[in-house]
Amino acid sequence: MADRDLLIRNVEIGGRPGLDLRVRNGRIAEIGARLAPCPNDFDGCGGALLPGLIDHHAHLLASAVQAASIRLEDAADGEAIARRIRDAARDQPGSTWLRATGYHERIAGPLTRAELDSILPHRPLRVQHQTGGLWMLNSAALALVATGETPDCVERGSDGRPTGRIFRGDAWLRAQIGSTPPDVTAIGRALARLGITGVTDASVSTDSVAAAHLANAVRNGALPVRLMLMSGGELEAPEDGAFAVGPVKILPDDHDLPPLDEMIATIAQARRWNRRVAVHCVTAGELAISLAAFGAAGSLPGDRIEHGSIIPAEAIPVLRDLGLTVVTQPGFVHERGDRYLADVPLSEQPDLYRCASLIAAGVPLAGSSDAPYAGWDPWAAVRAAATRRTRNGAQVTPAEAVTAQAALNLFLGAQSDPGAAPRALCMGAEADFCLLDCTIREALAEPDAGHVAATFLSGRITHSRAVSRQIKSPPGQ
Repeated sequence: MADRDLLIRNVEIGGRPGLDLRVRNGRIAEIGARLAPCPNDFDGCGGALLPGLIDHHAHLLASAVQAASIRLEDAADGEAIARRIRDAARDQPGSTWLRATGYHERIAGPLTRAELDSILPHRPLRVQHQTGGLWMLNSAALALVATGETPDCVERGSDGRPTGRIFRGDAWLRAQIGSTPPDVTAIGRALARLGITGVTDASVSTDSVAAAHLANAVRNGALPVRLMLMSGGELEAPEDGAFAVGPVKILPDDHDLPPLDEMIATIAQARRWNRRVAVHCVTAGELAISLAAFGAAGSLPGDRIEHGSIIPAEAIPVLRDLGLTVVTQPGFVHERGDRYLADVPLSEQPDLYRCASLIAAGVPLAGSSDAPYAGWDPWAAVRAAATRRTRNGAQVTPAEAVTAQAALNLFLGAQSDPGAAPRALCMGAEADFCLLDCTIREALAEPDAGHVAATFLSGRITHSRAVSRQIKSPPGQ
C-alpha cells in the first residue's frame, strides 16, 4: 500500500451524503459508499468535502511583513496616527526602520514628509498608502535611501528635493533598505485554516530572490499551497514544481498612465516568454488603456484584468469579446464599501466591483483577496458577494449580488484557469480539499471560515481542528 494512501470517510460530495473518498499518491483514486478500510482513516463526520479554495490574487511577502507593521487603516485621525507611531517607537527602541501600513487620505488628508517629521523626526519611518502603490517617508528615511540620483518613482518637488513620496517603488526601496524576505509560516497556517490550497501571488516586483524564498517555503511546508507567481520581468519555474509561473503583471497608474505603445510592447514581450498578461485596473482610465492595448496587441485565453474596481457598462462587451478574465475582490465591498459610498461619485457607484453583470454577460470572473490590502478570508468575500453589505450594513450596488454558491465558485476555478467552472472531485483529480463541519447547504446559508474542519494538500492534512481524534485505524490494523 502506498505511504500516501488516505481514506476520508462519511463526507458529502456534490450534494451526495455518506460517501467515502480514497487518495493515493496525492490524487483521488476512488469515490463511493463504504469503501475498503485504510490504515490512514479520516472521519469526515458527514461534512461537505470541497476542492481546496484558491486565492487568485494576493501578495504573500507583503502580508508577512504587515504582521510586524503599525496598522493605520482604522485610525480615527492624525492624532491617533501620531500616537500609534510614537507608541511603536517606544515599544521597539533603537534606530531601525519603522513601517506603518493602511493610510488613506480620509484619515487626515495628504500625508507629507513634514508631518511625518513632526511625529518621528530622528528615526527612519515609512508609511504605506492603503492602495499599496505609494510610500511616504520622513526625512530620516530619505537621508538613508534618496542620496544622489534616484529613479522616477521618487517624487521631487519644484525645488528638486525628494518630497518623501515614492510611487510603485517597492523593489527599489527594498534594495535600498536591504531587507531580507520575511517568514511566511504564519501566513501558511492562516491559509490552511481557511481551506485555501492555492495562491497566485500577483506582485509585479517578484524577482528570482523573492521567488526562491517562496519556493523554499513551499518545499519545507511553511507555505502549504500550490503557488503561482506573477512578475513584471522574466521568471523561470523550478524543476520540482515548487511554483508555477503565472502572467506578466502590468501596473499602470491613473495619475501617470503609460503610453499605449509601451503597454503593447510589454504584451508582446510576455508572448515571447510564452506567458499571459495580467493588468492592474482600479479606475476607468486604467481599464480603458488596458482594453485598448489588448485590442491592439491581441488577447489570449488566460489574459486577465486584476481588480476591475470600476468597470463602466460599455466596457463589459469589450471584456467579453476580448476573452479577458476579471479577477475581482468582493471582500472590498465589505471592508471599504462605506468609504466607496462616501467618496466615489454617484454616477460611478453602479460600476463598483461588478459580479452579477459580468457573469450574465459571459465574462469569466474569479475571486481573490488582494491580501494584505484586504483580509485573506474567502468566506467573508463570499458573504460580501452575496449580500453586497458594508461594515455599517449599507449596500453597494445590490444589483451586482450573486448567490452564495456562485460566489464560492469564484474561489473554486483552476489556478491555471481562473473564472472557469469550479473544479470537481473526480477520479484522478489532485487531492486538494476543504472539509467543512456541515453540509454545503448549511455552509452557503451562513458562509463562515469557522465551518472549515480540515484542509488537505495532495492528500496530506495541512489543517485539522481535531486530527488526533478523527484519524483512526480500522479494526484489526
